[in-house]
Amino acid sequence: MTSALCDPILERHFKGHRDTVTSVDFSCNTKQIATGSMDSCVMIWNMKPQMRAYRFDGHKDAVISVQFSPSGHLVASASRDKTVRLWVPSMKAESTAFRAHTATVRSVNFSGDGQTLVTASDDKTIKVWTIHRQKFLFSLNQHINWVRCAKFSPDDRLILSSSDDKTIKLWDKNSRECIHSFYEHAGYANHVDFHPSGTCIAAASTDNSVKVWDTRSHKMLQHYQVHSGVVNSLSFHPGGNFLITASSDSTMKILDLVEGKLLYTLHGHQGPVTCVAFSRTGEYFASGGSDEQVMVWKSNFDCAEYSDGVRLQHKTTSSLQASPANSTAHPPFNSHPSVLHSQASEPSEHFNGQDSHTAAHTQSGSRSGSHSRATHSHTYRNHSTCSSSTHHTQAQGLPQHSTRVQTQSQASDGGVLPGLASSLEHIIGQLDILTQARDGFNKTDTKIGQKEQPLPSC
Repeated sequence: MTSALCDPILERHFKGHRDTVTSVDFSCNTKQIATGSMDSCVMIWNMKPQMRAYRFDGHKDAVISVQFSPSGHLVASASRDKTVRLWVPSMKAESTAFRAHTATVRSVNFSGDGQTLVTASDDKTIKVWTIHRQKFLFSLNQHINWVRCAKFSPDDRLILSSSDDKTIKLWDKNSRECIHSFYEHAGYANHVDFHPSGTCIAAASTDNSVKVWDTRSHKMLQHYQVHSGVVNSLSFHPGGNFLITASSDSTMKILDLVEGKLLYTLHGHQGPVTCVAFSRTGEYFASGGSDEQVMVWKSNFDCAEYSDGVRLQHKTTSSLQASPANSTAHPPFNSHPSVLHSQASEPSEHFNGQDSHTAAHTQSGSRSGSHSRATHSHTYRNHSTCSSSTHHTQAQGLPQHSTRVQTQSQASDGGVLPGLASSLEHIIGQLDILTQARDGFNKTDTKIGQKEQPLPSC
């Protein structure tokens, strides 16, 4: 079975924050984006170019986390000023604030029904609150260091947390007991999240890795060593087949969880990429960085079989037999079928991707005719390969500007005939095109991140 996967492109970028962007989230209808920043502001950006963006001033220190409620009628923000605020995302900038913790609040997350809120703090606790009157319900207290992140599971029965104590804990919300602790031996997890099915979790670690665990067996499913810097954030595609990561190495990576491999490396931010999130439909994803920019990308996964699960159904039964017997790779993501059956300011400048087409022919199971796109200073790299046996990504030390991918595993472990080696290398060389935007690409255009628009304070 073959499929055509279109390339992500940079659709828009927003400039308005005055310090590092720390958090980003889409509203349920994808009409608005909320961001938090070290500049102590929450900003609401409208996807329609003609609509203004709004800056909400209220916090007295850096805003670390923001999230829209499931209905989109509220935005919650967590701050270093030890408070949580609930905003109405409109021009009036109405908000209520409550003292949530005794130290920096690192994370805020709505439950799926929108009735409760979970917060995580440097005071080593996780707390759960009602949205109505912000009433405190209970706290979880077994972490022995700062708690970086806390999330509800899709069915609201579990809570996931990560801490500088090098543990990731899974909690039962009703019994308030810790079900299991996952250990990060080389670092700690900056960010954690549930797969849309709720049956596995992913962690972005300071040891430059991304790990995926099963929440039932507690076994590691996948381990990606694809970044050369700390991984700051990650987000699952709502369809469940992709994971995007953001790193201090200035890149984002898109991972194919069904094949267990790296698909794309995206460049755009100048400096660390601090946050990333898919929209509720998966049509877009947004990123923020230390360069004070917010970028909105069109994922383009909707033009492939990935989006409707056809490819998933095909791979679930076939990929179990593909891994070589002597491989040390972890089980492929789809070896657990139940895991993956889930289906303000003046308008900122709007950039559309400039296409640079490169034809590429692939063998059965890989996409063909992919486009390599460059949008001013943003570039990406296509990491598609022709091996169906690569379920575990250990792409260590990938140079950012290399035009080739490592092919040893395909040649030795993938069962490729020696006579095809030169042909495969040629194909992979074509697929892995890194299109760099040249200086002076269009001398009449303003370079991304160069121009800042004044913003009104509400």
